[in-house]
Amino acid sequence: MASESQPPNSQPPSSQPPSSQPPLSNASRWPTAADRVAVVVNGNAKQVTEDLVEILDQIVQSGDLFVSRNLEEGKEIARTIVERGYPTVLTGGGDGTFVQMVSWIVHCAERANRPLPRFGLLKLGTGNALAWVLGAQNPRGRGVVADLARLRREGGSRVLRLIEVDDMLTPFAGLGADAIALQNYEITRDFFYRTPVLKRAASGLVMHAAAFFGRSAPQYLFKSVLNVRVVNDGGPAVRIGQDGRPVGAPIETGEVIYAGPVRMLAFSTIPYWGFGARVFPYADEREDRFNLRVVNFGSVAAVANLHKIWQGTYRSDRLHDFLVERMTVHCETPTPLQIGGDVVGMRQTVCAKLSQRPIRVVDYYAPPPLPEEAAPML
Repeated sequence: MASESQPPNSQPPSSQPPSSQPPLSNASRWPTAADRVAVVVNGNAKQVTEDLVEILDQIVQSGDLFVSRNLEEGKEIARTIVERGYPTVLTGGGDGTFVQMVSWIVHCAERANRPLPRFGLLKLGTGNALAWVLGAQNPRGRGVVADLARLRREGGSRVLRLIEVDDMLTPFAGLGADAIALQNYEITRDFFYRTPVLKRAASGLVMHAAAFFGRSAPQYLFKSVLNVRVVNDGGPAVRIGQDGRPVGAPIETGEVIYAGPVRMLAFSTIPYWGFGARVFPYADEREDRFNLRVVNFGSVAAVANLHKIWQGTYRSDRLHDFLVERMTVHCETPTPLQIGGDVVGMRQTVCAKLSQRPIRVVDYYAPPPLPEEAAPML
């Protein structure tokens, strides 16, 4: 699991490998089996320290705490979680960690014909778009401990729709500027970690700002735009006008949704992108569609209108929104693709569709369950 790189020369927290976890019969810290929660944290995330792992180990049963540092460990943890039948699984380490674990667990559960758990997020990564959607608290240990306590007494549930991209299940993904910006963030973060003076100021927001103004914005001024053709492969797609209402005739199956230059092409089932930026204002418009956003304005317009873009109120003839069920994006040249905030490589063709497998998630904004409904929903 690699959604966040570990700072150079830092020591990873200790944990037992999945194969050496205590047997299920040893569990006793949760009152009943229905109350048990599997907690999976990304050992490479900056916030996941030895102290935090020790705190989590004191809260949950030792056999219910998993620390993953690579893809192979993450997949083995997913298999173990499905075999044990946990009713609730919490991930910590960023949106990418959540996306990876959900995808692996769903695939394992389907192969084994087992029910899906309820999923939740501990805010331990940078940005954390899902934390804004689900109400997870601030990181650095205190918020995580509070969220685990809230889970028992007030954590409600809701359904989260996902998009299938590259055999992954994710609430959001994108091509172009956002994936390039994530690459620039990784370069900037590594530079901060290698520089003692800067390392002390290495908060996620500071490093994202440094990456944008120091690398991404200058690149956008001179980098040629990407030409794409987006074809509708699903039910009728809808174009959203600048007044927020549908405009024009529906775009039928096989027709072109958009063709032309783009700076960024991104799509999502949730409104937020990270740090509370409402980049997808129409994501909740329809349960049977996701929000496709095509951006073709440059860095000057982005900086000048940053506040409106952040709030989701910016309108422009170079900003296009659609409601889509299924699509294929054809790029003129290979471009980086990000899935759930993790850059997964270069792509020239990307297929995306609204998943028919929504998941149930812990939502602290939702009303708490009634006493007779207190058992986690599967």
